[in-house]
Amino acid sequence: MVSMPEGATTRLSLAEARQRLALDPFLLLDVELPEEEGPASEPLAHRLGLDAEELAWFGSKGESARAEFLGDIATFVVPVVHGDRVAHLHMLAGERHLVVSHRGRAALAADWTTYLRREKPHDAVATLFLVLQEALTTFRRAAVDARLQVEELEDAMFAQRRPEQVYRLSHLRRRAALLHHSLLPYLQVVEDMITRRMMSRDFPVERQRLAQEFQRAARLVLADIESLQEATRRAFASYGSLVAGEQNGVINRLAIVSVIFLPLSFLTGFFGMNFAFMTDELESRVVFWLLAIGLQAGVLLVSLYVLHRTRAWRRLRDQA
Repeated sequence: MVSMPEGATTRLSLAEARQRLALDPFLLLDVELPEEEGPASEPLAHRLGLDAEELAWFGSKGESARAEFLGDIATFVVPVVHGDRVAHLHMLAGERHLVVSHRGRAALAADWTTYLRREKPHDAVATLFLVLQEALTTFRRAAVDARLQVEELEDAMFAQRRPEQVYRLSHLRRRAALLHHSLLPYLQVVEDMITRRMMSRDFPVERQRLAQEFQRAARLVLADIESLQEATRRAFASYGSLVAGEQNGVINRLAIVSVIFLPLSFLTGFFGMNFAFMTDELESRVVFWLLAIGLQAGVLLVSLYVLHRTRAWRRLRDQA
């Protein structure tokens, strides 16, 4: 539990938290649940004294993205990047309190106290938007970090291509897809909710400002993730181009070898024919060496000279 606006942190039991929620004018309550969901019991919202029937899902495992207004209460299921996975925080914001529930350690929990002490939000709604912004920040950090890894891999590929690079690129591409798949549905439901609330005449101007700042930040984070996806696609295309270039080099080498040995194959085939001239006239050893060996050596030298004078030889040498 964090007392606001002082930012003092206190550990409470569930019964004590319920009492504080009923008495304190401004409170941020962070509820850490076990990783594995136990046997069916009373919903967490009821145990905290929040008796709205629509809150039976609060604290349950496996909830999808959510953003709703229930009278004077706003509820959210917020994705947060935590290491290599995406966790989900359940948030419930009223006029006097903000309750956050998560399973296991949340990625935001360690920074909440310092962050809130520095910003000093004046009510629970301002605190809610700060926490929502911090959740977006985890996606931005993950996207930027992955983008830098992609760029480093791309530079390393052009220096020296290695097979393990494509596996690292595949991992980063899957991470980009995970970030996008987790964030986009959440932003869509939040955008719908904020749009409906901002159309209401009784929505305070200060809260409109907070909502607009959140919308701008959300668009920037989504653009960062889409940029990461584009970078991974470009890196895969670069890898494919490098492989194709290496295959073209191998084909060029085979073509040069074929050019060299094609005249030799013709000569050996020609002199292997059983014409009368071949069998009757070309009987001396001198003629054999001049025509069979000398002619083949001459053709080979001429072929190498022609290749050396053309761009194909220089290109092959540069690739080697």
